[in-house]
Amino acid sequence: MAESPITPREKDFATWYQDVVLQGDMAEPAEIVKGCMVIKPNGYAVWERLQRELDDRFKATNHQNIYLPLLIPESFLKKEAEHVEGFAPELAVVTHAGGKQLEEPYVLRPTSETIVGHFFAKWIQSYRDLPLLYNQWANVIRWELRTRLFLRTTEFLWQEGHTAHASHEEAMEEVLRMLDVYADVAENVMAMPVIKGRKTRAEKFAGAVHSYSIEAMMQNGLALQAGTSHDLGQNFGKAFDVTFQSKEGKLDYVWQTSWGVSTRLIGGLIMTHSDDKGLVLPPKVAPRKAVIVPIFRKEEERGPVMEVAEKLAKDLGAHIDTRDGQSPGAKFFHWERRGVPVVFELGPRDVASGNIVLKRRDTGEKQVIPQTEAVAKLAETLEAMQTGLLAKAKQRLKDNTCTANSIGEVEDILRAVTAEKGGGKFVMAHLKDDPANDARIKEFKASIRNIPSVDEFDGPGKCILTGETVDRRVVIAKSY
Repeated sequence: MAESPITPREKDFATWYQDVVLQGDMAEPAEIVKGCMVIKPNGYAVWERLQRELDDRFKATNHQNIYLPLLIPESFLKKEAEHVEGFAPELAVVTHAGGKQLEEPYVLRPTSETIVGHFFAKWIQSYRDLPLLYNQWANVIRWELRTRLFLRTTEFLWQEGHTAHASHEEAMEEVLRMLDVYADVAENVMAMPVIKGRKTRAEKFAGAVHSYSIEAMMQNGLALQAGTSHDLGQNFGKAFDVTFQSKEGKLDYVWQTSWGVSTRLIGGLIMTHSDDKGLVLPPKVAPRKAVIVPIFRKEEERGPVMEVAEKLAKDLGAHIDTRDGQSPGAKFFHWERRGVPVVFELGPRDVASGNIVLKRRDTGEKQVIPQTEAVAKLAETLEAMQTGLLAKAKQRLKDNTCTANSIGEVEDILRAVTAEKGGGKFVMAHLKDDPANDARIKEFKASIRNIPSVDEFDGPGKCILTGETVDRRVVIAKSY
């Protein structure tokens, strides 16, 4: 038997992940452009599914799409001191264009809070202009030294929301509303359970007052920050002089938010569900829900099999694999690696008996079913897969989340974790939101992921480092 092209998860999780991405035809390194990737059709189709799910929700909450320039004047980033300090190491700067040195360099967009601030100042005069609820689908450039397909690349795709409000209360409603949208897509579309919560001061977005995140657990127990939503307060409003006249006739600075998810979601999807055979995709994001593989050995069998296959494909909305020169086994292997949820087998005996064979990608289970029931059975199977994948991921999160009541316990739990072979845990511990405490956790090559919005543990307790009382436990984990 030929050796599998996919490294087992237990042997090396990082290599397994890369193998699944490559064998699933999701993406490949763009070796001619350091740190970048080529997103291939199977991967881009998943991104389009996620785009549609997110964009529909954005528009349902009255957001409109805009597009902002890729090039940002370098001086814009310097207007908000904390912002430029946070992004400085990742910036790519254009100094020459048109054969000449530019009077002012341009930064390739790492994020757009600064440039949108400039235009908000032009577009907003009165409280009647508020709120402004905008979103942008775009690419960004962040100069990464260590890259991994989908998870961390120099260029990646994302959406970034930018909104302006007349009050902090209204802005905070927006921040939490969009965090809920992200959690909804993660859990109900991607079948990837997440923990919603506020980031610590040390981990917040550069220039924000507060940041919130959704954190997901991968199969190796490491955390993935899958989306963020930021309360920017009036920081960027003051930096770019974005003022408005209030109902009371006073001049005030707007309250802003920003929020975003990226193609990193695809990495999270892969590491949540896939197995040692390859890609596993929840039906709601799978570009192809079902494929029919026709099987015939003799030329005279081709006609009757294809006639039934074509009729069923139309009814099922399925793709027929008609590639010549490929054995049925090679075809099954091909679609298995690409994560197609259901593959149907149809041969001469099935045509004669009026049956068809249905195989689920997630469990490998095969069923012989009447052709007349195929449409209903496919719908039932896809729903069962979606529900089952979420339940499995939720159980993994539950089984690998534990509590610690001392810094020694935290260290003992995290010491055994390796990115290659797994064993990761989400450790829940009482910790005060203090940068010194974040620094202490980083000594274990871990971080405080967030302070959960919903307390599912035991409420207030003593900080394991300072002894002060805190409201709830935080999530500590090693992460991507």
